[in-house]
Amino acid sequence: MKNFRHLIVVAVLAIACSIGAQAQFRFGVKAGMAINKLSFDESVFDAQNRGGFTGGVMAEFTVPVLNLGFDASVLYAQRSVKISGVTDKRSYIDIPVNFKWKMSLFGVGNIVAPFLTTGPDFSFLCSEQGFNDAWESKKFDIAWNVGAGLQLLNKVQVAASYGFGLTNSASSSVTGFEGKNRSWTVTLAYLF
Repeated sequence: MKNFRHLIVVAVLAIACSIGAQAQFRFGVKAGMAINKLSFDESVFDAQNRGGFTGGVMAEFTVPVLNLGFDASVLYAQRSVKISGVTDKRSYIDIPVNFKWKMSLFGVGNIVAPFLTTGPDFSFLCSEQGFNDAWESKKFDIAWNVGAGLQLLNKVQVAASYGFGLTNSASSSVTGFEGKNRSWTVTLAYLF
């Protein structure tokens, strides 16, 4: 019985070491478009969808046997919103950290591999406020992303995600209304 336990421990360690040796850590560049809407807790305001550029660098870590891992990016993101005729353009540094599951397609996994992602997105406002004095843009914003994509030829990733704003990104001291960023993001990444 004692030898059997030792055999199991050695087998588990061997598998863990082989998985660790095969794990992939890659860097890349990412660019795309974000379409955001500032969603208010009241339906008094009409905050229209606006598009903006996003781009930066990313890192990806994957354990091949399980096809699980994560990716993290540091991205510059432009967001703008039009509320009651006033347009506010803001620049952010976004840091999304996503858990990633790549689905293996038998025989074509190196050519095309779909994946799912989810995780938090930390946004730091790095531009001046564009709203008038009645509105205040928050300096820090958190969202939760869910997304899907395709990896092509083991180098290129095309992805789309939706970010649910968890914290208020704008508020009004005059009206008491608060708004959360909600955005669709479509990106193209190249991994080295």
